[in-house]
Amino acid sequence: MLTQTTTRVLEPSDLPAALAVLDRDPVANAFVTSRVQVAGLDPWRLGGEMWGWYEDGMLASLCYAGANLVPLCATPRAIRGFADRARRAGRRCSSIVGPAESTALLWRLLEPNWGPAREVREHQPLMVTDRLSDTVAPDPYVRRVRKDEMETIMPACVAMFTEEVGVSPLAGDGGLLYQARVAELVGSGRSFARLDRHGKVVFKAEIGAATTQACQIQGVWVAPEYRGRGYAAPGMAAVLRYALADIAPVASLYVNDYNTAARATYRRVGFQEVGAFMSVLF
Repeated sequence: MLTQTTTRVLEPSDLPAALAVLDRDPVANAFVTSRVQVAGLDPWRLGGEMWGWYEDGMLASLCYAGANLVPLCATPRAIRGFADRARRAGRRCSSIVGPAESTALLWRLLEPNWGPAREVREHQPLMVTDRLSDTVAPDPYVRRVRKDEMETIMPACVAMFTEEVGVSPLAGDGGLLYQARVAELVGSGRSFARLDRHGKVVFKAEIGAATTQACQIQGVWVAPEYRGRGYAAPGMAAVLRYALADIAPVASLYVNDYNTAARATYRRVGFQEVGAFMSVLF
């Protein structure tokens, strides 16, 4: 039993305590919770370490340290502990992302050692809904992407990622990890698209994280030549219908605050802003 405030790397035996912390905010924590529920706390399967912050012997806060550094239910004292560990380990992540307040503090503590960042997105509204819109009908042509359509959906996914993040997901390993992630979402039935009569993607989105309590929609994209023609809102309504019927009782997403068109579309479909995330991109 730990009797002081400290951080340590969690072990598989710590899984029940970690899940109890994650359950405090099932919407904001959905991304990491979905990974932990599948992989447990083994770093090899999880794709990173889970750091725990203990106070008076009790696990109080978490930080996922993998391709992303993600503070979870983290108090200011926990953030300082996580920052100390992160500085000692050195930067291995491509981004820091999480609830805006805790992520901002973590970045302030790490910036002198890890900065400068390529981009800092300080306020990304977190939006949530548990019901379908009464005013926007789902697009009947939006459907699950089939496993034999990887060559069709992959260029749209690459275009979305490059446009959103500012770098290509094909850099580094030639896109092997990114292609595997897209294939995982397609294979699990969580990739959706509308195709035109030539078989080209018009609209697409994925349900990236999924738990029994909440899921997170991501990768929303309309092909440039189809923008402004009314595909986004019905497409989102269709994905939301699948999400609430098949995946979880609550759907969430987060969006850049400067993307006013997207925020308006999500509000039309029924999403409401309940908080904010922050992302630091390297």
